[in-house]
Amino acid sequence: MNNLLVTGYSGFVGSHFLKTYGNSDNVNLLGRSTPPQCSTYLNASIDTKSDYYSVLTGMDVVVHIAARVHVMKDTVRNPLEEYREVNTCGTINLARQAAKVGVKRFIFLSSIKVNGDSTSLDWPFTYADAHAPGDDYGLSKSEAEQQLFDIGKESGMEIVVIRPPLVYGPGVKANFASLMNLVAKGVPLPFGCIHNNRRSLVSIVNLVDLMMTCIDHPKAANQVFLVSDGHDISTSDMVKKMANAIGKPIWQLPIPVWGYRMVGNLFGKSDVVDRLVGSLQVDISHTKETLGWKPPQSIDDGFKETAKAFLRAKEK
Repeated sequence: MNNLLVTGYSGFVGSHFLKTYGNSDNVNLLGRSTPPQCSTYLNASIDTKSDYYSVLTGMDVVVHIAARVHVMKDTVRNPLEEYREVNTCGTINLARQAAKVGVKRFIFLSSIKVNGDSTSLDWPFTYADAHAPGDDYGLSKSEAEQQLFDIGKESGMEIVVIRPPLVYGPGVKANFASLMNLVAKGVPLPFGCIHNNRRSLVSIVNLVDLMMTCIDHPKAANQVFLVSDGHDISTSDMVKKMANAIGKPIWQLPIPVWGYRMVGNLFGKSDVVDRLVGSLQVDISHTKETLGWKPPQSIDDGFKETAKAFLRAKEK
């Protein structure tokens, strides 16, 4: 069994990864939160100055999940500088130290935002597309990917990049959780006409399964993988699936898409409207063909599992 260093273990993706991977005897952890039981732990940030050798030495694989996450309307003075400090420069500091001690493989959890913010309907992003990040977060991840592959060429350390779209599952926060809250209230929602767009999602079960596959699959070396549930849905369909999973009837008001765009332009919220009514699809055929992988969880089962955890949390 490979010896792993896992970063970002206390976050949404990291906690699910650790829970699924199980055996802690061969897992070292790097982070700032109190860790679960493990053999070795280093309390440190992902930055340009920290020394990680104590937890890197003897490791076969780094699973690098930690990141400064995407924040809507970031209020810091220089968002790009903040993202770069962690997502780019901090990542490269960790990777260079990993290469120096002989780590064989470095798995980097990136983001579909490296490809861009949206797609034309039925023209999904592919793993081979040129980088076209539309915001500072995506740019920081894009720069990290490029520099990681340079380190791989110099050192021989294998680089694996995984770019997920929106990730959901038990314990999910942010917009997905907010939408579930609205659906659970049973109030009419204005999404009835948003049925011609398509969005790719990935359940945490499917994402973690791919990450675990990439730990030792020989064909994963020096590859970029896109990941999703393999079933793209419209905004209206997403709301229906949430309602079915929660067990609530749903009534969606037929507000036309042009109405959303008019309001978005009026209030300077065009970017928010674009995410609601636009498409963002990913093509996972390269991932499936290269690794012989397929998503183990259907989107319907993913929504049911998420809803079950959501309802349990509301009861508490």
